[in-house]
Amino acid sequence: MSSLPENEFSREERCALLALARSVILSALTGTVAKLPQPPPACFALQRGVFVTIHVHGRLRGCIGLIEGREPLRDAIAHCAESAAFRDSRFSALRPDEVGGLQIEISVLSELAPLEPDQLEIGRHGLFIASAHRHGLLLPQVAVEHHLSREQFLEETCRKAGLPGDAWKSTDSQLFGFTCEIFQDQRSDGAAE
Repeated sequence: MSSLPENEFSREERCALLALARSVILSALTGTVAKLPQPPPACFALQRGVFVTIHVHGRLRGCIGLIEGREPLRDAIAHCAESAAFRDSRFSALRPDEVGGLQIEISVLSELAPLEPDQLEIGRHGLFIASAHRHGLLLPQVAVEHHLSREQFLEETCRKAGLPGDAWKSTDSQLFGFTCEIFQDQRSDGAAE
């Protein structure tokens, strides 16, 4: 399975990607135009799958992503950040009074690769399952945050796809793994630590 090099992105690039996501969210709240770093870092042009997760005071408020990189990372992060803040159907739209507690996490995905269940490493691999017209994805950090075993992670990925928990055992299902480079701003004011 291909994976992203550990720390593919420099500290400066991570900060620029996080600043972009925050700027897009704040611009949507205020009706202003998002500010892009000038000159834009080279990483903005990369094409990668990406998920943007937002928390407010440590509570999940949205997570939206793209499995495959079909557009520059700059555009993908902008779309995902705005969607996570305002269009994740599981949550109400972010409110201006929540900005003070806003934390942003970006997960940049490697390419998907077929994965046998016994190859799954908790904390390293994310999962994608496809069966008929259903599919579901869970990021690697989900298993860690929820203390899931390998089998529980497989079952939860199936449930995310709207499949029975044991669908991963079916020959009709395809299981894929991926790795992520994950970074977040640690303080609610947006500064990365």
